[in-house]
Amino acid sequence: MYEKHPCWSILLRLFHWMFALSIVVLVVTGFYVNSPWTNTMLESSQSWPMAWMRYLHFVAGYVFSAAIIIRLFLYIFGNQQERIWDILPVTRRNLRNLWKTLLHYSYIKEAGQHDRLGHNVLAGLTYIVTVFAAIVQICSGFYMLYPEAAFWEGWGVAIFGNQQSSRYIHHLLMWWFIIFAMIHVYMCIWNDVKRPEGVISSIFTGDKFTHTKA
Repeated sequence: MYEKHPCWSILLRLFHWMFALSIVVLVVTGFYVNSPWTNTMLESSQSWPMAWMRYLHFVAGYVFSAAIIIRLFLYIFGNQQERIWDILPVTRRNLRNLWKTLLHYSYIKEAGQHDRLGHNVLAGLTYIVTVFAAIVQICSGFYMLYPEAAFWEGWGVAIFGNQQSSRYIHHLLMWWFIIFAMIHVYMCIWNDVKRPEGVISSIFTGDKFTHTKA
């Protein structure tokens, strides 16, 4: 038998879909801005695809930035599953979960029933790295967008050195999000097959299920 429990708040689910959809738009438009696949005749027409692609990239960038701000807020003020302390390997419970998860994903030892509703510690640490990468991506993006603004020029030069270095880092980090997204989707499906706890449905409904003895 399974019991239903509330897990993810509406704000966490809003962050998830803002983050996911903005990444799709940013990747597609980013590839186009870097290497347009239309010809120069089309660019000189009234349709002007490069201008639209840049505009969509900028709008998606603001959505992406807002999503990260929401996630940082939830790391501190979210529910128990959403706070950063639930996924940092600094307690005996979390260290034990990290070790069991590594064994489980390596097909060495079945992990048994989870003692938590939210992310396992390995997934949580991956998300923390991704949020950090997102912050660097945001900084590099705004530095390229506003190179003459005093704030971004100061921080941009201090962090990245110059515009070209910033563009290179921006492009490299894009591949982190592409690879992360593919692995994330695969692991969600894998976990839903291995453990029918509603991992995928929970990001729509906010509810997850725990196995209970009849």
